[in-house]
Amino acid sequence: MNAANQQGNKKYLLLNGANIRTYTMVFALIVIAIMFQILTRGIFFAPRNLSNLFRSLSIIGVLAMGMVLLIVSGNFDLAVGSALALTGGIAAVLQVWFGMSTPVAILAAVVVGVLIGLWQGFWVAYRKVPSFIVTLGNMMALRGLYLVITQGLTINHIKDDFLAISQSYLPNILNYIVAVIIALGILVYNFQKRSSRAKYGFTNEKISVTIIKILVEFALVGVFIYMMVSFRGIPTPVIILIAVVLIFTFIAQKTRFGRRVYAIGGNMEAAKLTGINVNKHVLILYVISGILSAISGIMLTSRLGSAVAVAGTSYEMDVISACVIGGTSLVGGKGTMFGAIIGVLIIACLDNGMSLLNITYYYQNIVKGLVLIIAVWFDVANQKKGK
Repeated sequence: MNAANQQGNKKYLLLNGANIRTYTMVFALIVIAIMFQILTRGIFFAPRNLSNLFRSLSIIGVLAMGMVLLIVSGNFDLAVGSALALTGGIAAVLQVWFGMSTPVAILAAVVVGVLIGLWQGFWVAYRKVPSFIVTLGNMMALRGLYLVITQGLTINHIKDDFLAISQSYLPNILNYIVAVIIALGILVYNFQKRSSRAKYGFTNEKISVTIIKILVEFALVGVFIYMMVSFRGIPTPVIILIAVVLIFTFIAQKTRFGRRVYAIGGNMEAAKLTGINVNKHVLILYVISGILSAISGIMLTSRLGSAVAVAGTSYEMDVISACVIGGTSLVGGKGTMFGAIIGVLIIACLDNGMSLLNITYYYQNIVKGLVLIIAVWFDVANQKKGK
């Protein structure tokens, strides 16, 4: 490889905009966490609080995985909070009012999620109604349908095996098995990445840098497992989130479908000219969003132990904010699952930290709104700089 290419690869490794954005967000997350640790006088990093924080962010995190792909494709889903409430409410009604088993209730909720996705995807993909309008309308319609089905009542007395979905923890031995699996995954990912870059003639970072990164990631995993085990173990919702993140990271990076979604968001007309069925892909994305909304609805209903009228309220804003904060571009074509999770962590830390400080909900919204504006400004500034 000539000197010019080597120089270009070094620049890519060191100055890549996505890397800078990721490092900036990770640094911001660390600063926010330390700030709340100081302000709460040590409560923020307490094992019990961290366990609750990860349980709550798992619901938003699952929603964010579908939202990333939608935004990457140039679309939105403002109805995820209402879809979450409706599917969770249906699962609760089927159990409490009709005596159905937990598996049947879960299956019914997922089927409803698929139908919601098909309904929204049909209007956006095949009737060319802007996604903002379709999902805004459905945000209101689905919330109304939820209130009709539940008669505006709080549905209590949900079955124990359903409650276990979000209220249970892994036994100690499984916590350590998860830690080993994650550690092996980190090793495989980092060295496979080096091998792939070398295969295609790109310059790799020094092996010492890779080793340092691996050791830092090992340390973070170790601290996480230690804190979880210090309370009651890894919450089951966190395992669900990890599984969803891994699946969608694979879809986004390793599958033809994922590459086509990024192509659609990057240049829809060019994607059509290459033979990509844009309408079909957009429809599938909304179905995926519906399924993930159902999974999150099940998780939230299980966590609360009931279906309530305000379930999922403003979740769509938290999810979109997390995606944008994590580097997903509002103009489409750019975004990662890892970045979205960083965004989810930032939103969750802000919520949790301000709640510990007894800051009212109104002021919390002000802070999160300002954070979203700054994140969008950062995105716009990067777009202009890229041009």
